[in-house]
Amino acid sequence: MTTSDFRDPRLTEQRNPRTERIDVASSLEIVDLINAEDATVAGAVRGERQRIAAAIDLVVAALQQGGRLVYVGAGTSGRLGVLDAAECPPTFGTPPTMVVGVIAGGYGALVKSVEGAEDDVNAGAAAMDTAAVTLKDVVVGIAASGTTPYVSAALARAQTLGAKTALVTCSTPPKLLTETCDVVIVAKVGPEALTGSTRMKAGTATKLVLNTISTGAMIRLGKVYGNLMVDLMALSAKLKDRGERIVMECAGVDRTRARAAIEQAGGSVKIAIVMAKKGIGREEAQRLLDDAGGFVRRAAGDPPPVTSA
Repeated sequence: MTTSDFRDPRLTEQRNPRTERIDVASSLEIVDLINAEDATVAGAVRGERQRIAAAIDLVVAALQQGGRLVYVGAGTSGRLGVLDAAECPPTFGTPPTMVVGVIAGGYGALVKSVEGAEDDVNAGAAAMDTAAVTLKDVVVGIAASGTTPYVSAALARAQTLGAKTALVTCSTPPKLLTETCDVVIVAKVGPEALTGSTRMKAGTATKLVLNTISTGAMIRLGKVYGNLMVDLMALSAKLKDRGERIVMECAGVDRTRARAAIEQAGGSVKIAIVMAKKGIGREEAQRLLDDAGGFVRRAAGDPPPVTSA
């Protein structure tokens, strides 16, 4: 038997020589070994910066024409896609249908592994039909190994339906995916501390990439003022407090006036900022925002600079 008989060609499935004795390490040594591996992730993601930016451009174009960002994955990859999609409404005030997460095995797979779901190519293709994917959408396949059958089938079906497609992976993907996807992001983080445990470095890299794609797209769509989340949905005490503090800082008013402005703006922090900064009513603030394409900076001027504590 030769090495080639048992060595998996996928980078995420190979053994890591730096952790081959992790099973006899102390707790502190285990922490140091894993942390050393984690420290390489950001660099691997940075190496894909141009392709991540290209993915952002695809998403912005899709959302501007009324399309959606649809994530699709299996296992950890699928859970990360669903997580990123779920965070968009409270963070950016988006409707829950704008960014969608599809996971092999259905939503039950979020909390319990569904064995074999990642191999079901028919389900992957059908999921795109169930999600009603159209040519306006961008479908982002997430597959740490680059070879997940469910994801490959979903991407192929999405392409047939006319959607733009992207792949986020941590291992060299098959040639077919490289040639057919509009953007391919390959964050090569190398073998895991535990062989094949892609919930570790690959999962971290994937979350960084997805965070950047969705956040970058929302910034480009005017949902941020400076670095403030002005389109957030104040659905909790924490977010209500954050919204009031944002208006206080941006408009230079006290909390009472900030709260009143948000109430008059129907709960919109964005409109409240324009109202308070310009000293105008809700309708006029909404008109200025509409004329500015939803960008607060264009409607009300620059935000205040960041001041140190």
